[in-house]
Amino acid sequence: MPGRGAALNQQTAADVPVEVRHWRNALMAAYMASGLLLATLVSRLPALRDELGLDHSQVGLLLLGMSAGSFLSVSLAGHLVMRFGATNVMRYGALISGLALMGVGSTSGLLHSSILTATVLFCQGLGAASWNVASNIQGAAMERALGRSIMPALHGFFSVGTVLGAGIGAGAAAVALPLPLHYGFMGILIIAMVLYSTRFYGEDRSRTSKDSKSKGHSLLSTWKEPQTVLLGVLVLGMALAEGAAGDWVALALADGYGTTEATGALGYATFVTAMTLTRLLAGDLILRMGRVWMIRASAIAALVGLLIFAFGGNLPLAFVALAVWGMGVALTFPLAMSAASDDPEHAAARVAVVSTIGYAAFLGGPPLLGLLAGFIGLLPALGCISILVVVAFLLAKNAAGYPREPETAG
Repeated sequence: MPGRGAALNQQTAADVPVEVRHWRNALMAAYMASGLLLATLVSRLPALRDELGLDHSQVGLLLLGMSAGSFLSVSLAGHLVMRFGATNVMRYGALISGLALMGVGSTSGLLHSSILTATVLFCQGLGAASWNVASNIQGAAMERALGRSIMPALHGFFSVGTVLGAGIGAGAAAVALPLPLHYGFMGILIIAMVLYSTRFYGEDRSRTSKDSKSKGHSLLSTWKEPQTVLLGVLVLGMALAEGAAGDWVALALADGYGTTEATGALGYATFVTAMTLTRLLAGDLILRMGRVWMIRASAIAALVGLLIFAFGGNLPLAFVALAVWGMGVALTFPLAMSAASDDPEHAAARVAVVSTIGYAAFLGGPPLLGLLAGFIGLLPALGCISILVVVAFLLAKNAAGYPREPETAG
């Protein structure tokens, strides 16, 4: 049975004010910029490793610098949004992230300093995590203003950004473009996209106004809601499966399957292309089948793709597995964001909590996988993620939605 968020889709496009459509398009551009940021970094990870002379465990420790900044930022993101507004947090988060990406290119490609690169990655984590949490809160507000659920499409444009970023990264790797040039250009582009897009956002109601104490208490009390926390754990398992692909697929193909850096980047592009198409095309299926069914089906697909990629041992089959894996992780995060925003009265707090738990996997999982890969190998380490995918399957019922309190919508 479809979740309550499906009801939003009953409004037709003709009923939507033009300024809300502009808001939607601008927010899609910001999501695309976030995807560009991630894909730009990870598609050249083999080159970054070579410039710094690192092994798998050391790459994991390097990424831990970004995760440390992200954990610090994501734990405060909800409060930052309520204090300054989602739009402002997005602006400054994107500015910090873009400048940090440029810094990664310089510290690795010119200075060849692991310590400086880790420091700049820490700053990138600070910016990116707060930006991403604010984007989901802004997306929930825009979704209600638009009058229908398009959160999967928003995340689809994030995936469009990753496809474009991975394609650019593959081309940059094929011609051996220096990291400072590649990361520098992309950093400027990302900053410009977000700063321009925020000019078209609608009214930002995420900032606290007169009763800041009660809203702060609302965020704190949301952490005590069992359904919200379990929804976050559900997202955590599938987010780890998505984030691990982003950080490790290129290296897993290059090292585990003995391919070139360009082939590794192409493998990551295969993953994100499958994820993108699923997010952009699955809207009608979600309406018919509902969130719970779709998340369970997604978990099964992710499990199959993960296991085949980790243990199949055949390169063409590995590319098929990457496509299935990408389809499997495509919908859970946006569907969980829609579920968390069912009740507008508590949407900001619930989206912040679910995002915080989910981003713990994006940010902490890949570096820990790098450490695990140092003991058992990278491909078997990726196979271990299947345990959390099974947990996500079992928790799918928590995405059914929240009852909407009377007289609070709108």
